[in-house]
Amino acid sequence: MITLKKEDGAADLGGITKMSVGVSWDPSAGSSGGILGIARRKKGVDLDLIAVLMQGSEPVRFAGLDSLDPFGNGSVQHTGDEQTGAASGDDETVHVTFANVPPAIDGIIFVAAAFKKGSSFEKANNVSFKIYDATGGNTQQVADIWPSLLGADNANAIARAFRSGPAWQLEVLDRKGKVKQGDMQALLRFAMA
Repeated sequence: MITLKKEDGAADLGGITKMSVGVSWDPSAGSSGGILGIARRKKGVDLDLIAVLMQGSEPVRFAGLDSLDPFGNGSVQHTGDEQTGAASGDDETVHVTFANVPPAIDGIIFVAAAFKKGSSFEKANNVSFKIYDATGGNTQQVADIWPSLLGADNANAIARAFRSGPAWQLEVLDRKGKVKQGDMQALLRFAMA
């Protein structure tokens, strides 16, 4: 088992055949109390987890939003769009089976964003990014990243998996930034920065 921290740099994923990245959050009432606060919590907030699949320096596919299995073989699979933050455990998850990732893909960047108009990290409480070793069906958490509450950023590049020869490595990025909501090109450029 590995444990990951941003300051440790890239970790070798030798022996890890399946990995999952999840994001969880709780809906917030913001600064609203009473009936309006209850309504805001009930409506929730929609954050999105997206895995950007890289071929060299070019993004060529993504998993998330409306693309749940971009290669059609389950190698990179998204659990679907949770739009409220009301789910128990992780709200959205991407599962990666490294042996089935096409050889042309040499990197995967995991990004969480308040991508849809009207959503924001400020409308979510207790945002947490988790990375799991899911090898052999025995899922073990290897990282829990809690982004800072400061700032008005609406995107976070959580981690990057990349090929290193025949093996994969993973590094925690925890890099915040701002993207134009609803603009996929802006989201892809942010992921690659």
